[in-house]
Amino acid sequence: MTHHHKTRTIAKDGQLLLQKMETDQVETVWDRHDAQQPQCGFCEMGVSCRICVMGPCRIDPFGEGPQQGVCGADADIIVARNLCRMIAAGAAAHSDHGRDLVDVLASVAENSAPGYEIRDTEKLCKVAAEYGIDTQGRQPAEVAGDLAYALQEEYGTRKKELSMAGRAPEKRRDLWRKLNIMPRGIDRETSEAMHRTHMGVDNGWQSLMLHSLRNALSDGWGGSMIATEVSDILFGTPKPTPTKVNTGVLKSDQVNVVVHGHNPVVSEMVMAAAQDPEMIQFAESRGAKGINLCGLCCTGNELLMRHGIPMAGNHLMTELVIATGAVDMMIVDYQCIMPSLGHVASCYHTEMISTSDKARFPGMQHMEFHPDNARKMAYDVVKRAVENYANRGSVYIPVESVDAVGGFSVEAVINALGGAPDPLLDALKAGKIRGAAGIVGCNNPKIKHDYGHVTLTKRLIENDILVLDTGCAAVANAKAGFKISDAISHAGPGLKEVCGSLGIPPVLHFGSCVDNVRILVLAAALADALGTDISDLPLAGAAPEWYSEKAVSIGAYVVASGIYTVLGPMPPIAGSMNVVDLLTRGLQGVVGATFAVEPDPEKAAGLIQSHIENQRGNLGLDVKNA
Repeated sequence: MTHHHKTRTIAKDGQLLLQKMETDQVETVWDRHDAQQPQCGFCEMGVSCRICVMGPCRIDPFGEGPQQGVCGADADIIVARNLCRMIAAGAAAHSDHGRDLVDVLASVAENSAPGYEIRDTEKLCKVAAEYGIDTQGRQPAEVAGDLAYALQEEYGTRKKELSMAGRAPEKRRDLWRKLNIMPRGIDRETSEAMHRTHMGVDNGWQSLMLHSLRNALSDGWGGSMIATEVSDILFGTPKPTPTKVNTGVLKSDQVNVVVHGHNPVVSEMVMAAAQDPEMIQFAESRGAKGINLCGLCCTGNELLMRHGIPMAGNHLMTELVIATGAVDMMIVDYQCIMPSLGHVASCYHTEMISTSDKARFPGMQHMEFHPDNARKMAYDVVKRAVENYANRGSVYIPVESVDAVGGFSVEAVINALGGAPDPLLDALKAGKIRGAAGIVGCNNPKIKHDYGHVTLTKRLIENDILVLDTGCAAVANAKAGFKISDAISHAGPGLKEVCGSLGIPPVLHFGSCVDNVRILVLAAALADALGTDISDLPLAGAAPEWYSEKAVSIGAYVVASGIYTVLGPMPPIAGSMNVVDLLTRGLQGVVGATFAVEPDPEKAAGLIQSHIENQRGNLGLDVKNA
């Protein structure tokens, strides 16, 4: 095997498919990354500005060239503005995802969304009660209509505080009010971020950073939380479900349909079509033994969490999965979908279908899904996938799949604990579990694929730190074998004992990227049970291979919620030591948590261990040397 394939990914299927794509002379994300070297140093440090047309401008970080842009903005202002805009874009992406789900909920209430239904009436009533909506003696559709209206109000500008922010501990909410970063309307905070960063508006780097935290909180305790809750109401709250992962989930003798993106509104309908007995019979009439639905990225995580649908891979596997020659159709919605995929598919037989009114891609056929037509569209595209099965060339499925378990919603975790968080608190107090870490986020070709996630996870669980993961990190850890009960063999003695008695793996799959809010809700429940704030708990967050603006928003709302967070790749802020100092030190005195940057997951594990032991000491619990 060519040596550089092993430097690009730790995944065996990834290495073998990279070798195949090199033989096939098909370009990958790593090839394009190499072709971009050296990447722009000004952009990497965050000191380039193209916000207005007096520029573009740049600051010389070494002090020999310009120290101000044409308007007079210095490095602090430019770096802060750029980071603020990254967070605004990430918050907008997650929050728009939530809006799409609320639109479906409203359509279900009006009986204008055939195929969709309310699967969890208990959660519907629970969330409705938070909004003061009467549920007694009323039909679910009536309650859903009122709830959809109330959730749509969260996006506006008339409120003083988002309702779901009320789930945070009282001490945390008081802090947000004191700092004036309590999120108001979801769209309001993003709109204000764009206003503040327009030339000639907010030129205080500190006030820009504070508003960035408010904007991120409107995502974490707003848009993302709404997306998760409404997904549960419409499609069911996840429960532990066995599944399989890696490219071995593709079937050489079945029609392989792969869904990719983030929105379960599309993938749930595709699943219904792929599982329809008449459609399966149609596939058999075309020579296939059935229809095999697989997921990529977060829409795959949504299906895995609720239905055990297998996962073919994460972000950096999306091109490689097509190169198997086994994918008859890939159906995409939005977010993290590389525009290269249409070209890669043209080198094989794979049909590419885009489905969202806000996301088009070169080399894909656009077939828009809306609540009123999604069921019919799903049947149309799956039928086309079946018809494409006959056009296959040679198929190369390089590995056998690996077993995993997903579906750990907060409700599922509390249920596993016997209905209350007490056993988890007891294990924390006794020191059997030292603490917990959320490992989340994307893949990035700047860090060896899956190495950051898997290495950090392995080091933490062997030191008795429970790991909760989402997104691409969750797929990496599942492929590594950390998501089955036998994985307790990788855990330290305390964690092994606790997980063994509860019948759970040491790494809990919490879902897609918007499902990071499940970690916030669990953290808030633990803080409330202890009568304290989230920032006092032995918790940490990590994004070892992050790349996207959504990840910046996630990191910011996790830190603003009081959780220390370690990033792998460096954000584009190094051009302002004031901003670096605020994010890595100063925020401790503001929100009780900071960021750290450490691309080496071995060292990142040490940082998290030290932090967790320090938090235990502050709580008066036993401490051991990290």
